[in-house]
Amino acid sequence: MDEIAIQTTQLSRSYKTFKKETGFLNSFKTFFSKKFEIKQALLPTDLIIPKGQIVGLVGANGAGKTTLLKLLSGLIFPSSGEASVLGFTPWERPNAFLKQISLLLGQKNQLWWDISAKDSFHLLITIYDLNKTETLKRVDELANRLDCMHVLNIPLRRLSLGERMKMELIGALLHTPKILFLDEPTIGLDVVAQTNIRQFILEELKGTGVTVILTSHYMDDIALLADRLLLMSHGAIAYDGTVEHFMSLTPSTKRLVTDFITPLENEVFISSNLKIPKGSLSVDHSLSSTELFEALKIITSQTLIRDLKIEEPDFEDVIRIFLEKESSLHKARNFH
Repeated sequence: MDEIAIQTTQLSRSYKTFKKETGFLNSFKTFFSKKFEIKQALLPTDLIIPKGQIVGLVGANGAGKTTLLKLLSGLIFPSSGEASVLGFTPWERPNAFLKQISLLLGQKNQLWWDISAKDSFHLLITIYDLNKTETLKRVDELANRLDCMHVLNIPLRRLSLGERMKMELIGALLHTPKILFLDEPTIGLDVVAQTNIRQFILEELKGTGVTVILTSHYMDDIALLADRLLLMSHGAIAYDGTVEHFMSLTPSTKRLVTDFITPLENEVFISSNLKIPKGSLSVDHSLSSTELFEALKIITSQTLIRDLKIEEPDFEDVIRIFLEKESSLHKARNFH
């Protein structure tokens, strides 16, 4: 049996929020009689993550992703339930636990803003009580792999977003953590920087025994890096499995993009969902495999084709469709 890195039992987190109506009079009334409401950020959750697994955690804003990461890393306390991370209760935050994890928040700086990354790394060496010679050698190795040696001595505030994220990633890996929590590590980065960060994570972490939980709005991050997909919706895990199996759960459709040499002389009826108007010079539509075959047969009988593309469904679209269905079911359950 695989060694377990993370396990939760009915772990949940709720927040008590102040409810206030607009207007001065209402503000005055609430001064004497405050109304509160309970928001369930994370519903009771059971989860087991084996050592060395890379888990992609996705979902809409407010789905509970960051709340789960904060609970597992010990930043916040749960409302109920239990969690074991490397055998520790995370919110107790013992030093032996903190030395074995790392949390990288893509929207917050972990390193010191006004000093260079190299100086920050010297501070981390002291904080984590690391071997100075070996750690600085590791800094150079990681910086070379990320192609950022030339910015190690520049104050963090003067670096581009992509360069800062590379520095943050090096800082997160300096003490060779056994568990790495990555919250939106590629957010706001350009395509080149995103690709570099993904490739680095793939080469540096995959298959090394380090357990990674990765949240991202960029589906390429999850599709390329994750061994396992956790899809969260309304504070609960709506799907737990592989990316490949998740893709198979949705209707199999493909996108047909076709340009014609001459305009259509007549309207072409493909299906109840697709009619190509007379005079059209192109078509761009998603069809099932059966419809796709029929559409090509009908179109080629009516006109000559200049260009033809058949595209597989986009991972991000599949997740959007899944979440829309899940949201509809959630509303229906609450209604009843």
